[in-house]
Amino acid sequence: MPGQRKILYSRKSACIEPLRLLIEEQTHRTLVAWALECASRPLAFFEGRVACELRPREAVNRTYLWAQGEIKMPEARRAILAAHKAAGEAGRIDLCAEAAARAVGHACATVHAATHALGLVFYWLTAVARNTAPEQRDLREQEELAWLTERLLYWQDHIENWNAPWAAFLLREAPNQEKLLHERKG
Repeated sequence: MPGQRKILYSRKSACIEPLRLLIEEQTHRTLVAWALECASRPLAFFEGRVACELRPREAVNRTYLWAQGEIKMPEARRAILAAHKAAGEAGRIDLCAEAAARAVGHACATVHAATHALGLVFYWLTAVARNTAPEQRDLREQEELAWLTERLLYWQDHIENWNAPWAAFLLREAPNQEKLLHERKG
């Protein structure tokens, strides 16, 4: 059905606003740790629906290596693009699985650009909403947003608990890209 494939959330979604503002205050490393941890839910959801498809999991594995400086961006990028290809293929039969795999891809791409962090949120909430009865959607949306927020607050306060070295490019301090984007768009 036309329009069914569209994402259900964006930077303008009121329910996302508190989390978006919190994201704007984080370092790139904090967002990477958060996104990679939070990729676990959409990844498990996707694998529960498309069990034989390994590309999203491989993207997460490669992205961890990239964030640690063990591999270079082109190798991780290929894995992330493969996860998005898997999402598109899954979407031919399962729009929830497609959205979940896209959430994983955006979580992984957060290593490259912090602005992908919200893609994790948009696509994961879309998968959850599509998989939930209409009368339960608001509650499930609130539960997932609360979990995402709680995990971001954890990493904000415990980034030193990241159990690996950081790639050199993630050690450089830089302005928050999401905040800069928001300020430009006004």
